[in-house]
Amino acid sequence: MRALLQRVSSASVTVENETVGAIGPGLLVFVCAMPGDTPETAAKLMAKIAKLRLFKDDAGKMNLSLSQTGGSALVVSQFTLAADTARGNRPGFSGAAKPDLAETLYLRCVEELGALGIPVRTGRFGADMQVALVNDGPVTIWLDTDAP
Repeated sequence: MRALLQRVSSASVTVENETVGAIGPGLLVFVCAMPGDTPETAAKLMAKIAKLRLFKDDAGKMNLSLSQTGGSALVVSQFTLAADTARGNRPGFSGAAKPDLAETLYLRCVEELGALGIPVRTGRFGADMQVALVNDGPVTIWLDTDAP
């Protein structure tokens, strides 16, 4: 699985002029399931995200995790994280999991973060979404479960 994390002051997702998910301080988490990913892959990734120390402590150092700050997560499915741009100018997305697997794993990600005590809001799987955010820092982190 792949995830792109953005530490935010606030973030929201709108679908057809309706806000379907919004958070204050926390993480905007874009997730992409890849072929071969499993529910265990999703659980491992979400556990890592909950523990990553991306938030400032009293001394101003990035030393606190989402779990420690009481922040929220806005989790948005984004198959375009699987983009292959090696050939030509048009990205290919065949590296992303098929929609049925992707949706199952996306929902597992949401469930896992919630089970870890993180307040979670979501986008809408498969929808044309507009995402608004105020990136705090800016802090943007890329995670890939297949990375060494």
